[in-house]
Amino acid sequence: MVVRGTEGHRDQPLPVVVGIDGTPVSEAAIAFAFEAASARRAPLVAVHTWDGSVIAELVDWQSVAVEAEEELAERLAGWGAKYPDVVVRRVVGRASAARALLDQSAQAQLVVVGSRGHGEVAGLLLGSVSNALVHAAGCPVAIVRSGA
Repeated sequence: MVVRGTEGHRDQPLPVVVGIDGTPVSEAAIAFAFEAASARRAPLVAVHTWDGSVIAELVDWQSVAVEAEEELAERLAGWGAKYPDVVVRRVVGRASAARALLDQSAQAQLVVVGSRGHGEVAGLLLGSVSNALVHAAGCPVAIVRSGA
């Protein structure tokens, strides 16, 4: 965990934000984020983005958006039953994951992302999204390693 930003005093708690990449690696981050949101009595913002850098004319962005919504719904399935006290807002869009999470971090109390942890040596390195968050997020960042 990297602590960044400052803690403000608000009537409503700022949300916990979790980046979900659509792979099973996200499960550990989702679990951590729900637990953190529940413990803090805060809402949860689940962010899932896709890269829009391919040639735009070749892509049906409407279909991509529908698939992304479905993917996020699959990853979140069951968590609402386990944490009924956590209100979840979904953010899906065509953007860089790092940019979307950095933008969300400006109005969050915590950002959570997963890490694949590629072994002893490579596992010490951060991916591009984690690295961007560690260096520029407006709030604390938790990088959760997958158990796999």
